[in-house]
Amino acid sequence: MILVAPDSFKGTLSAAEVAGAIADGLREGGIEARELPIGDGGEGTMDALLATLGGELREASVTDPLGRPVTARFALLPDGRAVVETAEASGLALLNEKERDPWAASTRGTGELIVAAVEAGASSVLMTVGGSATMEGGAGALAALDEAGVDPKLEVLCDVRTVFEDAPRVFGPQKGADARMVRRLEKRLDKLADAAPRDPRGVPLTGAAGGLSGGLYAYRRAKLVPGAAYVLDTLGFDELMRASRAVVTGEGKLDEQTLAGKAVGEVATRCRQAGVWCHAVVGKNALDQFAVRLLDFASVSEAGTVEELRHVGYSLSRERGVT
Repeated sequence: MILVAPDSFKGTLSAAEVAGAIADGLREGGIEARELPIGDGGEGTMDALLATLGGELREASVTDPLGRPVTARFALLPDGRAVVETAEASGLALLNEKERDPWAASTRGTGELIVAAVEAGASSVLMTVGGSATMEGGAGALAALDEAGVDPKLEVLCDVRTVFEDAPRVFGPQKGADARMVRRLEKRLDKLADAAPRDPRGVPLTGAAGGLSGGLYAYRRAKLVPGAAYVLDTLGFDELMRASRAVVTGEGKLDEQTLAGKAVGEVATRCRQAGVWCHAVVGKNALDQFAVRLLDFASVSEAGTVEELRHVGYSLSRERGVT
């Protein structure tokens, strides 16, 4: 049996769609495949958790990063917790390229989504914070929580280990910030940290979602956890991986962030430690050969469509370490 455990290809294919296409190709080649869509705290993590844990999807009318109305989903789990995905309300995918403005973008909608989850009866909230358009340290979300007068227990799944003060430099450019704006964003985060009950600066994981994780840590006592490890443990990945002949994982872009807490990097590490072959199928490979060797993949293939993913799956059915 081959375990197919990819993350989503952001903005194009969900983790379930990627897993299904690769698995179909493997099966065409006569290989038994098990699909396990995964996430790391970023976009698609809520769906990956729901697929295994069960639960109910709800919708709420909130505001997008620029304050416009948007309908966003959250999930209620059987154990009474809610899952709130930042990308649903404050995601970069909600804006077109010309609208990207990390100075103006707000996490207020994410705060409103937390409020909606609490009002729906959630005892605590599990947050996934990757894929945001924002860089304001969670100021908007904190304001929404304050105005609603709610203070739920928060556990935050972080898709990167970046510290609070580094978030503008590391993630600002991809959200539309030039060098001058990066400096302004750094000053704004410093001001927010200076006023906080506890300082998020220098604490790993606090830079996720433009510092949203750090703002919740500093002002709302949120527990921060590495998202990829949490998701893999929750889905029972290790047991399934050890029962498999090989694992096929993947993501939209294989790059330096893969090495810094992303799901594919965590999958590769666990496979290497267990002595299980691990193949990667990605939309684009932006890593050099040395970095790829660090991850110890048996192979890396590029594929961006369902048909290409299916073809790669079929090709892998003939690979050493799979057959």
